[in-house]
Amino acid sequence: MKRAGDSPAVALLYMVRRMEPDSPVVPKRTLTEILYVIFLRMVAIACFWFGLQYWAMLVGYSLKGMARFDLLSLPWKVAASSLAVLFPVASLGLWLTVSWGPVLWALAAAGQVSMYLIWPDVFGHNRLVPILHGLVAALYIIFRLSLWIETRRKAERVRIDSP
Repeated sequence: MKRAGDSPAVALLYMVRRMEPDSPVVPKRTLTEILYVIFLRMVAIACFWFGLQYWAMLVGYSLKGMARFDLLSLPWKVAASSLAVLFPVASLGLWLTVSWGPVLWALAAAGQVSMYLIWPDVFGHNRLVPILHGLVAALYIIFRLSLWIETRRKAERVRIDSP
């Protein structure tokens, strides 16, 4: 209970103590959920690294300034500037585990895979990037299926059927 001579800090402490029982109970995460979050954050770090590489290229920091934005061909200008924006934003979404993170990653990955598989004469040959994006996509699908199965099993355990 708040008393007449209490400081604002003490009054705030009393308010917080009164709010504690009303706080919702957060369910414990399953192992699959924990591993999924770790996976998303690892992909987020990789996306941030890709974004940094594209920005370094565009501003002339890497490749001895030979790939600055003003020196690139039109297809490279479009691809590099798009990916320089998409990868860091996707990284943020993946790190925060929000729904738009994987969507932006998929757009950036599709762009990068298209660069190296569909137009290798313009962007060069790079087999490693499409393979790694394919591996990440496969792991993402496996995690999403596992989480869906877990959710269904939890729902079946909770459901009460009456005769």
